[in-house]
Amino acid sequence: MSEDLAKPGWKQIPIAGVPFKKATEYHTGDWRTFKPVIDQSKCTKCLTCWIFCPDDSIVWDGNTVQVDYRYCKGCGICAEMCPVKAITMVKEE
Repeated sequence: MSEDLAKPGWKQIPIAGVPFKKATEYHTGDWRTFKPVIDQSKCTKCLTCWIFCPDDSIVWDGNTVQVDYRYCKGCGICAEMCPVKAITMVKEE
């Protein structure tokens, strides 16, 4: 009975049983098939792509919006959500 008391409860167990970490703590972009390419001449810097990116791959440096391909998995959400269609998905070479 004392062993059961020492086990962590559901509030102490992290999501999926592993400690929560940001997506940018793992380089996961090496297996994608397509990559997003931003046409800077079309980009209005609305940052909608940044909001919807599940991997923290969109980088805003104050002037331009770019993709950090070390973390991008190529899901295409950014391209789909871009209101001016400044992002296209290009076959990875």
